[in-house]
Amino acid sequence: MPIVVDVDVMLARRKMSVGELAERVGITPANLAVLKNGRAKAVRFSTLAALCEVLECQPGDLLRWEAEAEGKAGDGPDDGAGKGTEVAAGAAPGTAGVAVDG
Repeated sequence: MPIVVDVDVMLARRKMSVGELAERVGITPANLAVLKNGRAKAVRFSTLAALCEVLECQPGDLLRWEAEAEGKAGDGPDDGAGKGTEVAAGAAPGTAGVAVDG
């Protein structure tokens, strides 16, 4: 995926654990791990804003775009985009914020 998540970089700079960040943001450590490891297909703006507030950074410090290698699977018009698990609006804290393929 051409969007790279650099949460781990900001965690290291702030000398903060994944568990502490998850607790302060209000999401589960498992959902934070999905985001941190690049497996998330979406992130709510409210979650992104909470991450930025806790880590005292800008969205661009956490997300960046990298060009994909040519000929890589999934870069065509039928790449399955939008077929991941959707996160319901207004879900309870700690249960949503990122979406993964299911």
